[in-house]
Amino acid sequence: MPKTNSTRARSTALEVRSIDYVPDTERHGGLISQFTLWLSANLQITAIVTGALAVVFGGDVFWSLVGLLLGQFIGGAVMAMHAAQGPQLGLPQMISSRVQFGVYGAMIPIVAVCLMYIGFTASGCLLAGQALGQLLNVSDSVAILGFGALIVLVTLCGYRVIHALGRIASAVGVCAFVFMFVRLFGTQSMSALLANRHFTLESFLLAVSLSASWQIAYGPYVADYSRYLPRATSIPKVIAAVGFGSIVGSQIAMAFGVFAAALAGSGFAHHEVAYIVSLGGTTKVAGLLYFSIAFGKVTVTALNSYGSFMSMATMVSGFSRRVNVSTMHRLLYILGMVGISCLLAILGQHSFLQAFESFILCLLAVFTPWSAINLVDFYAFTRSRYDVPALTDPDGRYGRWNMTGISIYLVGVLIQVPFIATSFYTGPLVATLGGVDISWIVGLIVPGLLYYTLGRASERRAPPRLTLPSQS
Repeated sequence: MPKTNSTRARSTALEVRSIDYVPDTERHGGLISQFTLWLSANLQITAIVTGALAVVFGGDVFWSLVGLLLGQFIGGAVMAMHAAQGPQLGLPQMISSRVQFGVYGAMIPIVAVCLMYIGFTASGCLLAGQALGQLLNVSDSVAILGFGALIVLVTLCGYRVIHALGRIASAVGVCAFVFMFVRLFGTQSMSALLANRHFTLESFLLAVSLSASWQIAYGPYVADYSRYLPRATSIPKVIAAVGFGSIVGSQIAMAFGVFAAALAGSGFAHHEVAYIVSLGGTTKVAGLLYFSIAFGKVTVTALNSYGSFMSMATMVSGFSRRVNVSTMHRLLYILGMVGISCLLAILGQHSFLQAFESFILCLLAVFTPWSAINLVDFYAFTRSRYDVPALTDPDGRYGRWNMTGISIYLVGVLIQVPFIATSFYTGPLVATLGGVDISWIVGLIVPGLLYYTLGRASERRAPPRLTLPSQS
C-alpha cells in the first residue's frame, strides 16, 4: 500500500510538505518553540549593528533605547499578526497573497521577497564566514562555502529541524549576550551613559524606524514557521509568542549595539566582529565568541533559505497548478538560492555587499504595502475563509490578476519613494524630515486604508467557511 503524505511526514527526518496545506493530522508543536525561534533569530550580530546605527547617526543612549523599543512593539505587532495566519490556514505565508492579488498577480511582491531573501542570506553567510574563518583558521571564502553547506542541510531537513535549532540557538544566544554585557560594563558605568540625555526628534524617529523596519521585514516569513501548529491554537497567544520572542531578542541585541557604539565610538563601527571578540580577553573565550557569532547566524540564515524555497515554489506552482514539491526539486531550489547567496558573499567581502544590502533595504518599500494589504484582508474581510484549492487555479475564485489589490499595492510602493533614505537612494522629502526614513509608516497606512475602502470585494469572494482540498 503506498504511503500517503501524512504517513511519510511522520516517518522521515526530511520535511515532506512545502507550500501545500498541512492537514490537522500532521499538526504539532507549541508556542514555546515559536518564542525561541524568533528569540534566536534576533540574537545575532546584524541586529547589534542595526541598533548601533541609532548612536552612530547622532542619537544619545537613553532616547535611542526608548525609540528602538517603541519601534520593536510597532513593527513586532505587524509581523506577529502575520504569524496567526499559519495555524488558521495551514499554509505558508506568501501563497495566501493570491487571495489579494490573484494567482499570477501574487508573483509581483514574491519576486521582491525572493531578492530580499538572497540579500539577507548573502549577508549572513559573509558575517558567519568571517567568524568561522577566524575560528577554524581558514580563508573567509572557504568558511562561507562551509557555512552555506550547513544552511542547505538545515533547510532541506525543514520545519522540525529549524525549530529545534531555534531552541538551541536561543540558549547559546542568551548566554553569549549575558557574557558580553557583563564584559562591556565590567569597567564602564551604564548609569553615566543613560544620564546623558539630549532628545532630538530626528534621532528618536531614526531609532524607531530602525527597529520597526527590522521587525516588519519578517512579515513574509512568519506563517511559514507557525503553519504546523494545531488549528485551535489561540490567535492572541500565537501573536504574543512570536511577537515577544522577536521583540525581546532584537531589543537585547540592539541595546548591546547602542552601548557598544557609545563606549567604543569609531572602534566599533566597521569593526563589529573584532570588537565583540575582543571582549573575550583570552584566546579560548575569543574562540567561543567567534562560535557564538557564527551560530547566531545559523537560525536566521536558515529562515531566509527556507523562505526563499517557499517563495520560489509558490511562483512555479502558479503556472504548474501543483503544490507538491519533490525532495529533488526542493534540493535544487535550495542549492540554487544558497549558491547565489554564497557567490554574492564571496564577491562582496569588501565593498559590493554593502551596496547590495542598501538595495535590499530599498526593497522594504516594496513589501511593506503587501503586509498592510494582506493583514487588512485577513482580519477585516476574509477572516480565515479561504478556498485553498482555488489558490492554485488561475480560473478559480481568485482569478489570474486582482487589479484592485495590484493597483493599491503599486500606489503603496510609489507613495513611499519620496520618504526613502538609504545609501542606495534618498527621496526628495527626506531632508525636510531631518534625514529620517519614514517610508515604512507611509507604506503601512496608505495602502491599508485604501484596501479597507476599496477591497471589500474580497469579502464577497470569500467562501462561507475555510474550504480544504478534501472538500473541493
